[in-house]
Amino acid sequence: MEGRILVINTGSTSTKIAWYEDGRKLFEQNITLAPNVMAKYSSVTDLDLECRDAITDFLFSKGIELSTIDIVMARGGLVTPVVTGVYEVNKAMCDTLKTGRDGVHACNLSAIIAYDIAEEVNEARSAEGPGQKICKAYIADPPMADEMLPELKFGGRPEFPRRTLFHALNSRAVVRRYAASKGLTNKDVTVIVAHLGGGSSVSVHHHGLVIDTTDSLGGDGPITPERAGTVPAFPLVEMCFSGKYSKDRIKKMLVGEGGAMAYFGTKSFLELSDRAREGDKEASLFLKSYCASVSKYIGYFSTDVCGQVDAIILTGGIAHNKEITAEITRRVSFIAPVVVYPGEDELESLAENGYGILSGKFRIHQYNPDRLLD
Repeated sequence: MEGRILVINTGSTSTKIAWYEDGRKLFEQNITLAPNVMAKYSSVTDLDLECRDAITDFLFSKGIELSTIDIVMARGGLVTPVVTGVYEVNKAMCDTLKTGRDGVHACNLSAIIAYDIAEEVNEARSAEGPGQKICKAYIADPPMADEMLPELKFGGRPEFPRRTLFHALNSRAVVRRYAASKGLTNKDVTVIVAHLGGGSSVSVHHHGLVIDTTDSLGGDGPITPERAGTVPAFPLVEMCFSGKYSKDRIKKMLVGEGGAMAYFGTKSFLELSDRAREGDKEASLFLKSYCASVSKYIGYFSTDVCGQVDAIILTGGIAHNKEITAEITRRVSFIAPVVVYPGEDELESLAENGYGILSGKFRIHQYNPDRLLD
């Protein structure tokens, strides 16, 4: 694999970058802006120039000239509906991400920054003379990728259609990894992926398409360390009209202060596991409830393919916890064999997609906000 790739993954408190040369990761860095800098901005998407400058300054400190970058790979932001795969970052995508039309999240920054850096690379190359190769920015498998079957998009009322928002990048990467282990491609297998982390999602990967998934940021899915997951509708309505809480407060209670945070004031499953081993019955019961919640969604989604599932993959940070993966396996292994790929390496997944682009293996989608499904 040939080429130099800069990978960018923006989060709510820091930005991860990595530098790859000819298929090898030479370094990875976590870049954090000073609190006084972050305090100057009311929205996370306003931090794009600060983050971009912090990244380019760091690259210069490592002796890397911008003109040497072949492509910039970025974590996908909230753009919908699009199919899974690789997209060239264009101005229309950046405008959508900046306005927050489909949602505001720190991941929106990645593509905006990548686009700006690619433009800087091209300016630097143009100064070197004509005929220089054009550098482009790309995203891969954005979280709102939508390949859901039409019959699965119906909600209980027209006002509540089901939508997708899941850990597409890591989920697709582990499906490719599983398929390769069997000498196959992702188009040859049907796999249910449960991504277990601070936010959890369950998705069905059928012959290369993600035909069903939870909306992991929109109040749909299993309980998580910090999210309530799906909750009963009538009690939620009563809460909304009680006069005790603002709209923003209720959203925060569902996403950010739900799940383990609501019960124990912590989202650390390591802490809860330690407490359970020391005899804390409430912590033990909650962890069992978490396993049951994830397992129910795996079982629920298995009906999308009439139970014809090749494998169930458990991934994400919580998949390092062998007690939790063993309990989920006990509950769902009657459906299909369970494979555990703990952790997530979004930087590596983005680099993998980048080299697929450089080698011409992947089709490049073009984002068009007026023709949303490509």
